[in-house]
Amino acid sequence: MDALRTIIVGTDLGSFARAAVQLGRSQSAVSMQVKKLEQQAGTPLFMRKGRGLVPTEAGEALIAYARRIVALNDEAAQQIGAGAPAASVRLGLPQDFFDDVMPATLARFARDHGDVHVDVRAGDNHSIADEVRAGRLDAAIAFFRPGSPAEGEILCTLPMRWLTHRDRAAQAIPDPLPLVLFNHPCLFRQAALAALDRRRLCWRAALTTPSLPAIWGALRSGPGLAVRTDHGCPDDIVALTGHPALPDLPGIELRLLRAPDPTRAAERLAETLRAETLGRLAPGGISRATR
Repeated sequence: MDALRTIIVGTDLGSFARAAVQLGRSQSAVSMQVKKLEQQAGTPLFMRKGRGLVPTEAGEALIAYARRIVALNDEAAQQIGAGAPAASVRLGLPQDFFDDVMPATLARFARDHGDVHVDVRAGDNHSIADEVRAGRLDAAIAFFRPGSPAEGEILCTLPMRWLTHRDRAAQAIPDPLPLVLFNHPCLFRQAALAALDRRRLCWRAALTTPSLPAIWGALRSGPGLAVRTDHGCPDDIVALTGHPALPDLPGIELRLLRAPDPTRAAERLAETLRAETLGRLAPGGISRATR
């Protein structure tokens, strides 16, 4: 069981050296556990890639079972009071929901599951669904393009908005249009560029970043427009709704994703995330429109 727990932590952290630190073991002890598992499996479970190790096909299959085995072991131990390590669940969400949905979800979940450790992960929106499918996240919310393949539960469809700083909301739209963009791939970026291309409007990338706070900072520091939903916008960032010089934008779906074969704690986390997300979304995506 310890060896299975080790390969789970090592895979999640992307390093068995970091897994050794987190688990309080030496690197040599961790290496011996992995080697023993490979001997028992009769096939390599990990292969070297750059400076790290990544699972082989057999390794990925074992890790998927290991997660279920360890979760069931810990749940059984807790039921009989055997003092198993604290259960852990993993929550993923875009940066847009860090200021309200995340703390509300954690607070509500902790009231009933105070002994469960919650690992919160923020990542690029496009990677969140992959993390859930791979079993590295138990519950998550993520943006999806409307009409994309059925996956998860659609919580709502939010309108995308052209956003700028309030001090520049009344100014003429520059030509070419300076865009503040998330790194590729990004659904908001793709929607903005497609809409501009349809209108044959010129644009330039004023800034690209993987950070939502950097988007807000760039809009404050100079002329530029970004595309996002209203949710999570600071008070000094406003939407140019219906501006005649800007093309219309589509909506974007927000979906709830759940891991396959979740533990009871993971199920409860997903339900809490669902309730807190729906409770904090502006009805109909109401904007602080300036036009």
